[in-house]
Amino acid sequence: MKTRTTLAVAVAVAVALGLAAAACSPTDSETQQTAANPAEEAAETAMATPEPVQEAVNPFFTESELYLHYPPFDQISDDDYAPAFERGMAEHMAEIEAIASDPEAPNFDNTLVAMERSGALLDRVSRVFYAMASAHTNETIEAVRSDLAPKLSAHGDAILLNDALFQRVKSIHDARDSLELDPESYRLVEETYKDFVRAGALLDDAQKEQLKAYNAELATLQTTFSQNVLAEVNAKAIVVEDAAKLDGLGEEGVARAAEAAKARELEGQFVIPLLNTSGQPSLSSLTDRGLRQRIMETSLGRGSSGGEFDNRDEITRVAEIRAERAQLLGYPNHAAYSLENQTARTVEAVNERLGSLAPAAVANAKKEAAELQGMIAAEGGDFELAAWDWSYYTEKLRKEKFDFDAGELKPYFELDNVLTKGVFFAAEKVYGLTFEQRPDLPTYHPDVRVWEVFEEDGSTLGLFIEDMYARESKRGGAWMNAYVSQSGLLGTQPVVANHLNIPKPPEGEPTLLTWDEVTTLFHEFGHALHGLFSNVNYPSFAGTSVPRDFVEYPSQVNEMWADWPEVLANYAVHFETGEPLPQEMLDKVLASAQFNEGFRTTEYLAAALLDQAWHQRTPEEVPDAEGLLDFEAKALADAGVDFAPVPPRYRSTYFSHIVGGYSAGYYSYIWSEVLDADSVEWFKENGGMLRENGDHFRATLLSRGGSKDAMALFQDFRGRAPDVQPLLIRRGLVTN
Repeated sequence: MKTRTTLAVAVAVAVALGLAAAACSPTDSETQQTAANPAEEAAETAMATPEPVQEAVNPFFTESELYLHYPPFDQISDDDYAPAFERGMAEHMAEIEAIASDPEAPNFDNTLVAMERSGALLDRVSRVFYAMASAHTNETIEAVRSDLAPKLSAHGDAILLNDALFQRVKSIHDARDSLELDPESYRLVEETYKDFVRAGALLDDAQKEQLKAYNAELATLQTTFSQNVLAEVNAKAIVVEDAAKLDGLGEEGVARAAEAAKARELEGQFVIPLLNTSGQPSLSSLTDRGLRQRIMETSLGRGSSGGEFDNRDEITRVAEIRAERAQLLGYPNHAAYSLENQTARTVEAVNERLGSLAPAAVANAKKEAAELQGMIAAEGGDFELAAWDWSYYTEKLRKEKFDFDAGELKPYFELDNVLTKGVFFAAEKVYGLTFEQRPDLPTYHPDVRVWEVFEEDGSTLGLFIEDMYARESKRGGAWMNAYVSQSGLLGTQPVVANHLNIPKPPEGEPTLLTWDEVTTLFHEFGHALHGLFSNVNYPSFAGTSVPRDFVEYPSQVNEMWADWPEVLANYAVHFETGEPLPQEMLDKVLASAQFNEGFRTTEYLAAALLDQAWHQRTPEEVPDAEGLLDFEAKALADAGVDFAPVPPRYRSTYFSHIVGGYSAGYYSYIWSEVLDADSVEWFKENGGMLRENGDHFRATLLSRGGSKDAMALFQDFRGRAPDVQPLLIRRGLVTN
């Protein structure tokens, strides 16, 4: 999710500074630039007036007439995107030039408010296009992405490095204390000025030209990286010819593998798709150790084993450019530049937090490994525990210790029940919301559904789009994005979406979720609530437009309702018999909450520490492509997390988070979890699932977006600074 979002500089900031938009990664490129100065040529192209003949048919050229300006997916074709971007950039630039050259003295309305209103067409097409590039892409969209990357980078630079515009912003910033602005307007002045400065507005002309070149190259590299990751995860899906090797997957898993093979025209064979993460779900159940090894080694080797999808050149060059750009802007490294704008503020604070957690996490993981090794020996195994064994023996140990198999839970977690009687039910109890499906609104894929969200008084809060199933046209992971952001200034209400990657069952079969998928559904809806509850004036501050190390916090809090007794009892029923989840089984699930926590924390910390290792380097310290694997190994060893049975959740060459919007920011999840764990304690201390508690959380934090300092919002809600102790207890890093 992107940090701040203004209609005037949304795409500019996201692309120029290498930040990913809410549901999109602005990392695009395949076409090679041949111009001597591609950034300037792209800027000229962006300003060219498109032919008016297209206006009658391009659905982006006018605001959607559908309810709440919902996108007209049934009218949008792939051919509409490029013309809409061209015209959108041209119109936006004309608006910016008019603001910058306004003969009237700069004031808040004719400069800051005018910028907030600008770029409507570019915003419309950007939100839909990058959502589709993540959720339902194809060759045409990818080609447009590649072509757009340098153009949008140049467009952003043309705004943020426009000296006349900056001087107007600066004059308002200098006089801000005398303008009698309300708090949100005052913050808009400060944050807009900061955006310009961090984008290079104080550099001299030669430095600005160098910065433009960096930004253009970064945009291209980021696109190539993300396209390689998606292409390779599809290309390297595991093909199995012998059904006997699939022992342990169960009938449902084998049927899915057969369906996946059929879709690839591999009749009579079986395909196990790969996910973005290092670990793969099938490793927990496959009994064939050789196949497990093949899956894990294929997963870990992505992007670094040669061939057309090798990402070593891309990530090393991205890190080098970021380091050079940071120094150009006056920072020692990219992490220092990035963290200045987060709640963590400094490299030292992040290093201290990660460093304090790593020793206990690894110690826990090694204890867990010893127990797994004991199980291997007890079965007569004469091999040493490896990464491809961990999930398999962990599940066996879970069953032995707690007398249940994780697979036994799935019949009680049918997707529609979890969504409507779990996620929606909790939102009704805590916030008074109700939901009604809107089949009349068009969607971009048959699996997608739309819901209207109502306040307790019956008024409409917004629209919620859910896209739950995995497909080859969809990137991995789970995320939220906004097609329309709430804004008092623009009079808009939110249209938000959640995307997951749940394997789709064979036709006619129910969609049964794992416990992890259940909690992910609650988590992502927490992001959706953050967007839906937005109640700000300026689009810059809408919804999830908060620091990256704060954005995961509200969504993590929403996970608490997944196993809240009243909620669980409402949705956890057997899909065939309607029988509730047995209390005995639930007790075992809750008792196992800290089971395998050493592994989970270590694999996460290893990835977060890799991210910092890449981004705390000077340009001279960044390795070349050939040295990448050695660099990665040394970084993990230096951080004390080089434990072979527990590889990082992501290795560098498929770590899309840090090449996109989470550069130097993957620590954010555990940083946010400190706030989350402390907030869950607040709910429990104050009676739990009560409307007054939900109303307080909504009023003090969820509705405020980025309109106030993030940590000030937390203190408004909690009444004090955050306490790390609840997190340490939750993760089993200290005893209660």
